[in-house]
Amino acid sequence: MKLVRYGAVGRERPGIVDRSGTVRDLSGVVKDIDGATISPSGLAGLRALNLESLPVAIGTERLGPCVARPGKFICIGLNYADHAAETGAEIPKEPVLFLKATSAVSGPHDPIIKPRGSTKLDWEVELAVVIGSECRYVAEHSAQSAIAGYCVCNDVSERVFQLERGGQWDKGKGCDSFGPIGPWLVTADEVADTNDLDMWLEVNGRRYQSGSTRTMIFKPAFLVHYLSQFMSLQPGDIVSTGTPPGVGLGQKPPIYLNAGDTISLGIARLGTQRQVVVDCQIT
Repeated sequence: MKLVRYGAVGRERPGIVDRSGTVRDLSGVVKDIDGATISPSGLAGLRALNLESLPVAIGTERLGPCVARPGKFICIGLNYADHAAETGAEIPKEPVLFLKATSAVSGPHDPIIKPRGSTKLDWEVELAVVIGSECRYVAEHSAQSAIAGYCVCNDVSERVFQLERGGQWDKGKGCDSFGPIGPWLVTADEVADTNDLDMWLEVNGRRYQSGSTRTMIFKPAFLVHYLSQFMSLQPGDIVSTGTPPGVGLGQKPPIYLNAGDTISLGIARLGTQRQVVVDCQIT
């Protein structure tokens, strides 16, 4: 299944994509695409629906974040061997963890807001895992069953805030609009193998990232297992699993985003995103 949220910011409605690619309205069935809806019992109920009996969604010009109100937005750093090499970092012995503020979540085609003081705004196409079942200390062989599905994430980063302002990475990762997710939440049964998904990202029509999940160091099931040793995971939580090479920081010389730039990105079977960078209007 492909689950979607559509409509104006803050007023998104739940939807599901039928076999013809038409978005069907789910608001008469569920309140939202949230933790309750993507639990095992919630997904089972959706699978039993006759999609053709649901009304066609009206007002799909804007797609919202594909998951509503995630409790946690966890990210994994340096999780692709070829990306670690381009940054000059050693391959991590254990996953590198950091958190994005949940207020960074935005729709897949919403603008990227360049923060005040930003001079090194960067991009990262990532495979995001969406948790469907609460888990603590889950074994790796059982962790796959806790995954509801997957989506595309652009882990937007401000490298000065992240790397040159002291402390941990979170300052450069959690600004408003720095977490576009979607266009859809694709349920795990439709993406049986996440070990060979092509990934790409372009800026102003030039391709910078062209990679694959083949070079991912720590795979999704292991990451769920690993994270659950340190914190409980709840339905609706997002785990963004790292990026392949080609980020702006890794270019020679580095290249960064400015207002007016257009970012396009996608992952095989999970859809595409498109964002335009705009200056912050808050004075």
